[in-house]
Amino acid sequence: MQDIDFNNIRRMDGSLLLVFHELLREKRATTVAHRLGLSQSAISHALTRLRDIFGDPLFVRKPHGLEPTRRALELKPRVEALLQLADETLARERKFVPAESKRRFLLTAPEFVTALIGARLVESFRKTAPHASVILESAPHQAAFQALKRGEIDVALGRFGTVPPGLVSSVLFEDRYCIVARRGHPKFKGRVTVEAYETAGHIFAISEGATEEEESNTSAALLAAVPRWLTVLVMVAASDGIGTVPLRLAERQAKMLGLQVIKAPYLQNRITVSAVRRADVRDEGADWFLEQIRAAVR
Repeated sequence: MQDIDFNNIRRMDGSLLLVFHELLREKRATTVAHRLGLSQSAISHALTRLRDIFGDPLFVRKPHGLEPTRRALELKPRVEALLQLADETLARERKFVPAESKRRFLLTAPEFVTALIGARLVESFRKTAPHASVILESAPHQAAFQALKRGEIDVALGRFGTVPPGLVSSVLFEDRYCIVARRGHPKFKGRVTVEAYETAGHIFAISEGATEEEESNTSAALLAAVPRWLTVLVMVAASDGIGTVPLRLAERQAKMLGLQVIKAPYLQNRITVSAVRRADVRDEGADWFLEQIRAAVR
């Protein structure tokens, strides 16, 4: 970040930006004074300060009202962005009302979790918070933790160990692995023996966060290794390869992709997915968001 000119910032305050914004919209000082609950002289004084700060007349008096200069029009989107950011920042201290909120929530999660909860989460927003939105991203653990601490994201989901101070973790769901094969597979129909599993052609997902045990599952019968479990499901659905994937994800996608889901007792590894948030911030919106995430898992 470049050096900040503190002297310039000291000359500016939120009320000046509001006056500028309203003058652009109303183009009459009397109307702006009424809307903001200020006197006309206060509006005139604010406009003088704005002209001094920006080194431009900003508004020229015309018969129809105050006409913005080109410089004022150039400043318009930046001032609006500053006011919007200030409003969103302060809104986190106000009571969160889902039906009225225009907040944009940010979530980091592995691809298999996003695929599991994404559609239900979007539907939950559509029904209960139609003006709000959610951005789902993927990030390595440490990057997600740092983004949480800086307040850049609301919740991080993943298979975490110990989280850093200032963050709190809670289990979102637990899962196990299963085998998937396409319906109509010439060899497997609802059951795969250990011997058949060890010699079958496998399509594996090897992610950045894979454990040593998971990587050891790649056998001599490897057909393909891809970075995403959802890709495994799609490839299995269109081939005679089999995949080892999280059970919840497989069950959620099986009907759409035409897959058979086979539970095998010899697949013992468990999957624990946790939700991590900041521990030192009260945020009703984030509380609500986490509730929607939990509901989307069920």
